[in-house]
Amino acid sequence: KLTGAEALVRWQHPEMGLVPPDSFIPLAEETGLILPIGEWVLRTACNQARKWLDSGRQFGVVAVNISGNQIERGDIVELVRQVLWETHLPAHLLELEITESFIMKHANEALDTLLALRNLGVSLAIDDFGTGYSSLAYLKRLPLDEIKIDRSFVNDIIKDPETVSIVEAIITMASKLGLSVVAEGVENSREFDFLRKRGCHCFQGYMICKPMSD
Repeated sequence: KLTGAEALVRWQHPEMGLVPPDSFIPLAEETGLILPIGEWVLRTACNQARKWLDSGRQFGVVAVNISGNQIERGDIVELVRQVLWETHLPAHLLELEITESFIMKHANEALDTLLALRNLGVSLAIDDFGTGYSSLAYLKRLPLDEIKIDRSFVNDIIKDPETVSIVEAIITMASKLGLSVVAEGVENSREFDFLRKRGCHCFQGYMICKPMSD
């Protein structure tokens, strides 16, 4: 069943065509443009979720990526509160994703912000898990609901025994901590069957559904 949808930003350039986020998001973060971009994405995603809700569609949650700069340089808690109020979207239908690398580098500074976001009623997920040297002590302290296994691990599980061990450990650890697990970048039945047999119950990727408009 459908458990959620993730808002994925792309830049439709008049000459270069569709530009992926890894080509412009780093520059946006460096220049500070990530703050207005992030606000636009959040508001647009919540508006879309409200439309789905009003039309009777069951979509689980809508997930929005939050930049570390939004946490450090903007009042992300007030922004989320304001957008939820404007769109009349129930907070439990919004999930915010923060990269593992940012959380592990700024865990102490980000803790109060994450707790405040969680108190709004939204859920929190670690994105790109496995790429940022997580501390188990921090994982225990942080108010998280979900871990998303990075696609680089998913793509290697069929051919790399060491990756298999890492993925199995992530799924087991998440289960013990009471966190749900999403496997990113699942593109074929072999990856899907491997992960499902090892206790992963949520999947994201081209095999499940390719990116689409609303």
